[in-house]
Amino acid sequence: MPHTPSLSSPRNQSDVSESAIKLQRLVMGRSTDDPEKKIPNRRLKDVEICVPISYGTISFWLGRKASESQSHKWTVYVRGATNEDLGVVIRRAVFQLHPSFNNPMRVVDSPPFELSESGWGEFEIAITLYFHSDVCDKQLDLFHHLKLYPEDESGPQSTKKPVVVESYNEIVFPDPLDSFFARVKDHPAVIVPRLPASFNLPAPVPIENAKEKKRGDTKDHPLNQWFVNFSEADELLKLATARQQVQAHIVKLRRQLSVIDGLPRPLKPASDE
Repeated sequence: MPHTPSLSSPRNQSDVSESAIKLQRLVMGRSTDDPEKKIPNRRLKDVEICVPISYGTISFWLGRKASESQSHKWTVYVRGATNEDLGVVIRRAVFQLHPSFNNPMRVVDSPPFELSESGWGEFEIAITLYFHSDVCDKQLDLFHHLKLYPEDESGPQSTKKPVVVESYNEIVFPDPLDSFFARVKDHPAVIVPRLPASFNLPAPVPIENAKEKKRGDTKDHPLNQWFVNFSEADELLKLATARQQVQAHIVKLRRQLSVIDGLPRPLKPASDE
């Protein structure tokens, strides 16, 4: 199957310390406002909400248990870049596997957003993310190439050390609804700007169709030790936070300008002819 370039370059775990991480920002389009809502949500102009994510695969060789059709077991996933729960933003993830798998379209409706399988071949996995209704009504398509064999194939394979390939991205939601902002402003998986103290937000409303609350972060995940530790992720998050603060200051200045524009202006003296 041909390989389609993903939105960011996949990273092998062994490569992380050797080269810089490029910041990839996936800017989502504005969702469509629902005219039937009795109390319409306001949009926060010039504000961005940022959600850092990592997505990829971890594959293990089965060793003596391997067969021609089942040589590796692997897991594909989308996680918070710092292993926080993404369920506050994402409501569903759909993984499109190779057509040779039974039921190749797999739907995951709650975090952690992942699935595990076994097989013998490498192929491209399409990942589609769907968001909660107050977040965005547009889907996000990601592509990841499943890798089963290490770059250095000269040595023997190991059943204990997996092949790990991950990508880092930031999903950006411009001009968010105030209800979305109010709901996630204190969530550790989300980066939000500080709004002026005088700004009034609605009371947070729980996400729709919320199931019994369960832990959705990946901090104690069985594969956590193999997740790529992006060495520059903290710096990237600091840059994103600084960007949000600048945007919040822009919002404040624009409001001050709008007040000034609304004040009566002195009449200019008539010129003598």
